[in-house]
Amino acid sequence: MKITIEGASEDFAEKVLTLAAQQGANLTINTVETGWTVERAERYLRSLPAGARTFAQLVVDGDGRAEAETLRAQVGKLNGPTVALSRAVPRGVREGWWPEGTPAPIEKVDDPDHPSWQKVEAYVMTSDNVPIFRQALVRITTAKQAAEAAGLAPGGPGKTAATSHLDLFEEEAT
Repeated sequence: MKITIEGASEDFAEKVLTLAAQQGANLTINTVETGWTVERAERYLRSLPAGARTFAQLVVDGDGRAEAETLRAQVGKLNGPTVALSRAVPRGVREGWWPEGTPAPIEKVDDPDHPSWQKVEAYVMTSDNVPIFRQALVRITTAKQAAEAAGLAPGGPGKTAATSHLDLFEEEAT
């Protein structure tokens, strides 16, 4: 007999094993941790475009909450960053970066005064995830500073992301 239970706590898994043993069944249970780790958070953040990463950083810097108006003032329209955030988790599952069932780290909070058109009031992250994502952001910043100190930049030595794209156009033209 094979039973698959995803997203179950270890306590629940033990109870299922006990119940199965009482019925004479021989089961094995593999548990997969669907929560966020620093490594997963770093991978998630690195997969985001700059505006969405700034958006996530503002939520972390706000200790897990950023008001929608504050985010708009910092990143402009929110539809681009929010689309990028919503696509990052499924992409990570597809790429095998984290397991199915991993929750989105940032969720919207709808304005209760406008339920019919669901105006977003804020974006939040659980208090358990804030230190994890804060550490991931520190890792990214530290790696960026080390690369810059070594004379490295995105696209390779002496290049920026913009110049590397220009170089591609020049190569295609020749």
